[in-house]
Amino acid sequence: MRHADRWTMRRALRREVAATVGLLTDEHDFRAMRAYRSFAFADYSAYMQAVEDLLSTRGDQGTHTMLALFDPAEYADFCTESGIDPDTASSRSRYTAQLPATSPTVPYEGQPLTDLIPALVEEGVRRATWEYASALLARLGSCGTCGKDLGHDAFARAQVLLSRILDTADPGNRHLACSVSATPEPLAASLHADTDADGAAQLDDAEALEFTTLLALGLAARPGGLIMRSHAPNTPDRVYGWRLHAGEPEPLTAAEVFDAYCTDSESGGPIPPEPDVDYCVPPDLGPDSAASAHRH
Repeated sequence: MRHADRWTMRRALRREVAATVGLLTDEHDFRAMRAYRSFAFADYSAYMQAVEDLLSTRGDQGTHTMLALFDPAEYADFCTESGIDPDTASSRSRYTAQLPATSPTVPYEGQPLTDLIPALVEEGVRRATWEYASALLARLGSCGTCGKDLGHDAFARAQVLLSRILDTADPGNRHLACSVSATPEPLAASLHADTDADGAAQLDDAEALEFTTLLALGLAARPGGLIMRSHAPNTPDRVYGWRLHAGEPEPLTAAEVFDAYCTDSESGGPIPPEPDVDYCVPPDLGPDSAASAHRH
């Protein structure tokens, strides 16, 4: 085989090999990595430019690249558990290679890093929220009366409740937001649910799992709230919600929804209401809602 042919085949093969780039998303993490003498960068701006150049080059070559959060603390733990020296480029590569299986990732599709970093951080927050909510559900144990696993039961009720909310909502673009009290700050999750031509809800599986887990925690153990906002062409948006308390969704009044949307969360001052928005009471969820669930 001629050298030119081998070079062409190698280049074609490189385009088919996916790669992961572990990204330090802020200067605090960057300073932590500077403690390793083998880490080549001394300036965060230069590091970011080098990453941008690498991504651009790989994109020009038609190579698929994923970005993952590179967490210095988790990296140190990984090296300790693996028995490898953290102060080497090969250890950093080894840690980065396993990130897609353990950490959130976002694909590089030509976006600037200023757009990718917020998306990656948001994915990280979503993953951490889901893991924390799952851990809290698991700690609930079993019901002393019926023996049911309280976490599993709450998740099943949350699935029913979510289904009823989507079934009774207006068709179109729907956005759900759930918050549950926690320390040091509330946990939050959101869910987008567009409808297809047949009126069926189109959900992202990962987003739905995270949302349902947090909703389950609100039904089982922690006070919280749930807000639905629906949008359809040529009609005002409809906003309504429920208070999550003692295992049941309690409908909010139109005035309570208005106050929630038109009050600044930090100052407590009023915010002008949005145009073309109806703040209203939620529809009747019927006997299949979580309100009819067995009380533990």
